Amino acid sequence: MIKWQKNMVKIGALATIVLALAGCSTAKSNGSGQGNNPGKTIKIGVNMELSGSAAGYGQQQKQGIQLAVNKINKAGGIKVGNTKKKIQLVVRDNKTSNTTAASVAAQLVNNDKVIAVVGPAATNAGTASIPNMAKAQVPSVSPSATDPGYTLQKNGAVQKYIFRACFQNNFQGSSAAKFMTSNLKAKNVAILTDNSSDYGTGLTKAFKQTYTGKVTSSQTFQEGDKDFNAILTSLKHKKIDAIYAPGYYSELGLIIKQARQAGINVPIVGSDGMADAKLAKIAGNSNTNNVYYTTPFSTKSGETNTLAAAFLKTYQAKYHTTAPTFSALAYDSVYMIKSAIESEKSANSVKITAGLAKITDFKGVTGTITMNKNHNPEKSMTIEKLTDGTVSQAYTVK
Repeated sequence: MIKWQKNMVKIGALATIVLALAGCSTAKSNGSGQGNNPGKTIKIGVNMELSGSAAGYGQQQKQGIQLAVNKINKAGGIKVGNTKKKIQLVVRDNKTSNTTAASVAAQLVNNDKVIAVVGPAATNAGTASIPNMAKAQVPSVSPSATDPGYTLQKNGAVQKYIFRACFQNNFQGSSAAKFMTSNLKAKNVAILTDNSSDYGTGLTKAFKQTYTGKVTSSQTFQEGDKDFNAILTSLKHKKIDAIYAPGYYSELGLIIKQARQAGINVPIVGSDGMADAKLAKIAGNSNTNNVYYTTPFSTKSGETNTLAAAFLKTYQAKYHTTAPTFSALAYDSVYMIKSAIESEKSANSVKITAGLAKITDFKGVTGTITMNKNHNPEKSMTIEKLTDGTVSQAYTVK
């Protein structure tokens, strides 16, 4: 879901950098083997991309986290057995760096003694943090790490301490394919894939596996590309009913703008990387018509979900803007941890892990969630339609 740096660091250099970072770079094994316990407050860590290339997403998630904590603390805190404890947030910036994300994880569980972590936002950063989280026996909930393998070990077994609040890429891709067939009646489609990350390629793979029509053209682009006219010109000479373009708003905004300027007016369907108001700003409101994207949260959710309606109202009052998807997912991540603590009657990190794994019919702003055996939330997918740059309709795909 999140853009990520692709420069690989050699193992020796990586070790040197990690050891040089402030704080402990590797989680210390808890002598009792029982994880971390709360003190007078319940310390929840935030390992988030607050600067660097993914800062836009991380800042949105931080806002959702803070909103949830404020509401919980205003109500007296989280019930732990017969007492209530307030949440103390420990926020650290992983700077959109895998190396730093791993170090931040170690600092949070070793130095800060948090009992759970929200984040990181990206799959790669989250994966880099897993060894430190597992060694300390502290769970993390990522609002937006969508790679299917994120919560799994290489042998296919589940990562005990790793959870997410978002969909997997394969569910997004398959949902888009079903929507294009059933709702848009698209028999011939073109695919434009951001092949600079597992995000775009994974979504495309899932789409192709599910789509029953004909793919008349399949082309790729890279993060940072600005000119898509050559690709779009080639599509004008092909019979297509729609375009599937999984990627991020920065590139998709330009693709939409240039496609409409070239006279290509077929539906353009994308993914949750487009779920940002900046998409229409880049494309232009007049060009952002007949545009759709899969998302775990819709601004239309408040019409049928009272929790979502309250969240949207509170977010608007606090931040003076409409709540984005990533803020909603982060908000639910905090409440999932709260639910686990209350169900287990304990704020011990190992107990919280067990509680997260047992989540069933959890009512959140992004829908009703049941955690499956691979620590993935099961809930319905939403597809938003944009008209003149604003959300005009929302569809549910199961």
